[in-house]
This record gives sequence, C-alpha cells and structure tokens, in this order.
Amino acid sequence: MKENIIKVENLSKSFDISSKDPGLKGTIKHFFKRETKNIKVIKNITFNIKKGEIVGFLGANGAGKTTILKMLCGLIYPSEGKLAVAGYLPYKRKTNFLNNITLIMGQKQQLIWDLPPIESFYLNAAIYDLEKFEAKRRIRKLAEMLEIDKELYIPVRKLSLGQRMKAELLAALIHKPNILFLDEPTLGLDINAQRNLRKFLQTYNKETNATICLTSHYMKDITSLCKRVICIHKGCITYDGKLEKLLKRISPVKDLLIICKTDKDAKELCNLGFAIKNKNQKEITITIKNDAINFTLKEILNKFDIEDLYINEPPIDEIIGNILVKEKV
Repeated sequence: MKENIIKVENLSKSFDISSKDPGLKGTIKHFFKRETKNIKVIKNITFNIKKGEIVGFLGANGAGKTTILKMLCGLIYPSEGKLAVAGYLPYKRKTNFLNNITLIMGQKQQLIWDLPPIESFYLNAAIYDLEKFEAKRRIRKLAEMLEIDKELYIPVRKLSLGQRMKAELLAALIHKPNILFLDEPTLGLDINAQRNLRKFLQTYNKETNATICLTSHYMKDITSLCKRVICIHKGCITYDGKLEKLLKRISPVKDLLIICKTDKDAKELCNLGFAIKNKNQKEITITIKNDAINFTLKEILNKFDIEDLYINEPPIDEIIGNILVKEKV
C-alpha cells in the first residue's frame, strides 16, 4: 500500500478583512478607526493524498481551492489544524521540502521577460545547486517531453502563450520535484496546447511517480488526469472520492435523442409529459431517469414511428457545473 505523502487534519485558514463605508466620510472614518472582521475561508478540512496520486480540486471561484494549495506548498500559514507534506511542515519552508515541491499558477510567471527561457533555466538550476552538465541533461529531457526546442532561445516576450506555458513548466520541474501543485495550469491555452500539456503531465507522473494536486476550470483537465477529486464549497469539503462514482451519484439521468419520421409524431411525443431538453423540428431530446429508461423506450417505440434514437450521458461540463453550485454532493 502506498504511503500518504500529504496529510491534512482539521485544517482551517482565517483572514482579517477591513471594510469601509463609501464616500469621503467613509474614507476619513476608515483612516482614523479601521474596522476589521475575521473571515474563515477554509473550515476544518481533513484529507490524505498518497504518493503518485493525481487529485483534482473542484469548486466555484472563491471556494478556497487556491488557498488550500498555498497552504500545502508553504506560501501561507494555516490558522488551525495539522498539516504535513512529505514529512515536513510546509510553512517552515525547509530546504529539503522546497527541493521536493513545485507550484505552477496559470496566471503567474517566473521566467525573465526579456531573456530567452534557457537563461531562466540555468538560473533555477543554480538555485537548486545543480551542476551544469546535469542541468543541461534535465533541460534536454524535459524539452523533448514538452516538444520545445528553438523556443528556448527566443526572448520570453516573443513566445506565444502556449510556448511560454511549456517553458514555465520546464523551469518549475528542472529540480525533479516529487510533488506538483498546479493551479489552473492550462488557463488561456488553446485546445491543442491544453491537450499537449495534459499528455506531458500524464507521462511525467508515470515516469517519476510524482504526486499531482490540480485545480482547473477546464473539465477536460480533471477528467483526463484525475481519478480522484475533492470538491470544495465555501471552504468545506463536500466530496472526496473517485470522479466516476461522483458523476454517477449526481447524474442519475440520461439524455434521450429521438428522431421522429413525421411532424405529427414529434408533436404528440412532446405532449406526453416528458422533460424536454431540446426540440428541433423532428428531433427531440428528453431527459429521463436511469431506472426508467427501459419502460420509456418501450412506450415510445410502441406508440410512434421512430427514424432513429440515441441515448447519451449529459455533457461532463454540465454535470461538474452542478457540483460547483451544490453545498452537498
């Protein structure tokens, strides 16, 4: 059985937030007498992550996903609870701990804007005390995996967003971290760049057995990479388990697309009281519960002249969207 490389117990985080009334009067009052209130953004969460796992954190904007990642990598202190990553207390930021982790944020960059990425790579290698020969070997290997070559010698400001993201990833992985914290890593990338990045992360995880904690609003990132998800709602964990099980639990329905041969059949079918999701002339999509599929199909086929029929799962984005707004799943 694999060991738990991340251990979180009753973890909470609070922030003191100041507020003021609008207008000049409110500004003057705020200057002389500042009022603050304590807001608990993460509330007594507990979970463990095993070595080599890829875990997706799901939640709406402001749910607390990024705050959790920042506590796990030591950027901010927890207010309460216990936390251990690879046997270390992250907020103490010990050298061995920092050598084991990396944090990649899709909206932030570490590359030097006016220099080619290769210069930033050598700088990072020096920070991690890598010999030049070993640094070159790792850069070459990662560049092959990421399929970037000439881009390494072009100033960062002249690279496309996709090329820049690949270079950011290379810079973050040059020290061979065992734990990757990825916050929206495919943000702003086109479909091909997203797919290539996911492929790289799958390969990296397989070859190095690295643990990956991922947040993303691109659902393909989650479904392609993560077998396990942790759902966050208003700072609380509402689900922690297999993604497949979650989808089955919250999506007890299927979409049934029916193509009728005549307009008359299509009209009569709409009057039977089914939950109609979409109608386009003779094509009708109805939503039915999984346990009622057989009965519904028999009723429709016996009553109407059907040209074709398809049973589909609701789109994954739609299902996940329902997760984000639910307090309990």
